[in-house]
Order: sequence, then C-alpha cells, then structure tokens
Amino acid sequence: MVSVCFYFQVHQPRRLRTYSVFDVRNNQHYYDDEKNQAVVEKVATKCYRPMNRLLLDLIRKHQGRFRVSFSVSGVALEQLEQFAPDVIRQFQELARTGCVEFLGETFYHSLSFLYDQHEFEEQIRMHRAKIETLFGQRPKVFRNTELIYDNRLPPIVEKLGFSAVLAEGADQVLDWRSPNFVYTPFGSPKMKLLLKNYHLSDDIAFRFSNKGWKEWPLTTEKFTQWVNAVNGAGDLVNLFMDYETFGEHQWEDTGIFDFMRALPHELLKHPHNRFVTVSEAHRDHPVRGELDIPTTISWADLERDVSAWLGNKMQHAAVLELYRLLAHVRSRNEESLWRAWRYLSTSDHFYYMCTKWFSDGDVHKYFNPYESPYDGYIAFMNVLNDLAFRLGQAKTSGAIVSERPSARLQRAEQ
Repeated sequence: MVSVCFYFQVHQPRRLRTYSVFDVRNNQHYYDDEKNQAVVEKVATKCYRPMNRLLLDLIRKHQGRFRVSFSVSGVALEQLEQFAPDVIRQFQELARTGCVEFLGETFYHSLSFLYDQHEFEEQIRMHRAKIETLFGQRPKVFRNTELIYDNRLPPIVEKLGFSAVLAEGADQVLDWRSPNFVYTPFGSPKMKLLLKNYHLSDDIAFRFSNKGWKEWPLTTEKFTQWVNAVNGAGDLVNLFMDYETFGEHQWEDTGIFDFMRALPHELLKHPHNRFVTVSEAHRDHPVRGELDIPTTISWADLERDVSAWLGNKMQHAAVLELYRLLAHVRSRNEESLWRAWRYLSTSDHFYYMCTKWFSDGDVHKYFNPYESPYDGYIAFMNVLNDLAFRLGQAKTSGAIVSERPSARLQRAEQ
C-alpha cells in the first residue's frame, strides 16, 4: 500500500513600505498596507479561492477518500481575515469535512527556532490558539518555518504536545535511505518524522510548466505511474509544496488545475493507493528507522540549508540586531512593541536580502517588493532602527540608513 500525503503551505508576510532614514523617529507605521492587500487579493483570486473550491469538490466526489493537510501562518491568517474573509470561510468549510488537517507552526513564520527557544515556543502557542479558534482543530503535527529542521527541533515540539514533525527529504541527510518511509528523529524515540519527497513534489511545484523539461507535459497518467512504482519500495509519498503552486507559480493556463482535478481519480484506480493527512500518515505506517540530522536543513533552494536567509553579511547583521532587541521588548512588555518586533521576525524580510541570484534567482524575486537585496536591507534596518529608538536601544552606527546601497556594502557581498 502507498499512501499519498498532500501538504500545502500558505503564507504571506506583512511587507514593509519603503521606509527611509527620514522616517526614523518620525513615523511608526512600517507596513505597505496597499501592497499587502493587493498581493493577498491577487493570490486569493488566482489560487486560494479556486483551489479551495476544487479541493472541496474532490473531497465530496471521492466521498472522503481524498484528504489533504495545510499549514497556514498566523500572519497569513490575519491578512486573510482583514482582506479576504471569504477565504477563511472556505478553509473552515474544508475543516468541517473531516478530511483536512491543519498543522502547527510559528505564528509569524519566523526564524526563532535558530535564535530564541522561548520566543519559538511562544509563537507556536499563539499559532495553535489561532488554529483552534478558527478551525476547531488542535494541531498534532508540526512544521517549522520553511521546513527548517535539525536534531534540536523534535524534543522541543514534543514537549509542546506534538506527535510528529515534517522535514525535507534532502539527499545530504538521507544518503541511501528513502523519503518514502516514516522515521523517528534522533534522540526522540516517541516522535515521528515525515520527509518530503522532493523529486515528485517539485515535478508539480516547479517543473510542471517547464517545456524544456524532458518529462513535459506532465500528465496524471505519467505521475500516477511514478507513484505506483513506490509500491513495494516505500510506504508513503509525501507531496509537500506551497499552496500558491496552483494558479500563481503555475498559472491556470498551464493546466495545473485540470491536472489536480484528475489526479485523485487516476491515483485511486490502483487498489493499493490511498490519500492520507499527515497525522494518518505517521499513525498508519510503521517506523522504518531512526534519522540523525545534526546539520540544519530546509526546503529552500538547491542547497536545502538556511543560506537563503543567513547566507550573507547583510542577513546576519539584520537578524542579530533584531534578536539583540528581543530582551528589551520583553522587559517593556508592551503590545505595540511586541507586534512590531514579531512582524519584523518574519523570515521573508531576510529572504529578500538574499544575494544568490543564480539558479534560484527567480524564486527569490517572487513577490519581492524591492529592486535589490540591498534595498531590502536598508528598508529593514531603518525600521529596526526606529524600533530601537522606541526601546531606547538605538546604536547610531548600527544601521545602514543611506537611500542607496553603499559601494562598501556591495563589495562586502561580492
């Protein structure tokens, strides 16, 4: 038997407006509300609304045999409530079917796991409360921001009541092993570990419309053959991807919705195939071994590490300054300061500063509000400098606040 486990990530950050040095100490409104509303509405129109309708139709058509899982960041949920509340109602309708599971994650889609365990745990609790309030589910499975994972993660989330965690099926950690089994994490024998099958996931998420790909066009019959081949050589096919794959990354005219509409019927023709949620995936299949992942991995870029957010000096400077201020935010304990700091902790801000403009360049440009990573750094550091002034912790030499990136800064990144 092969279980097919679809997991979709839904996230949209609160993007910063063009915040200049002249705004510092003069303007505490940091966000581009017009841009954020436009992006949410665009993605809701192209992806969330039509795909939610399609999933609901598939669940009904297949009488519950089709099942999926979601992780929706708290930042995305807040913006959907504000700008597209009908999408929230759609997700609630999906939750009521009993065929859709919602996972836990950090509320602000942050890198807090890497920098502050207390803040990491607090954001998980905040997100869990939001999921319970909106969807009536208490998340049982955890996915960290961008599938960032190493051996330190399982014991933390196990303590918070999670029974399983997701990770990337990266070649550098799997070696000869297959991602198509359930594992236990090193040092956490009671926890379960589910790994993304990135080959099959990326066939849909990234290669579907690539006419230069040798397997193009990807048909449901062809994809089903690949899944069927796992029978006898694996228990699970974990198809983990951004929800925006459907309609945004892969536009409607590529046939992506038609592909998804036909796929469940094609896969269920095989008597040993079925669809499962993430909890069902780890509950219904035996553990096949322990997996030791001492080095931090993620699902980002070709390297599948954290270099997308922490790969250059700008990113390191920005994140270290952000977390330097955390103790001062705690000591003040004011709601406005907490919200400002936590929105700045969203990982996308550091992703926009990435200077890896090679094979992954188009990915880093996706909904990027800046012309260059240097502009992203300047805007972020100006906002952070203003927050530092509010906390009485400003360092006059701590932020790059020039209107254009300096030659010195650009040389440092070459």
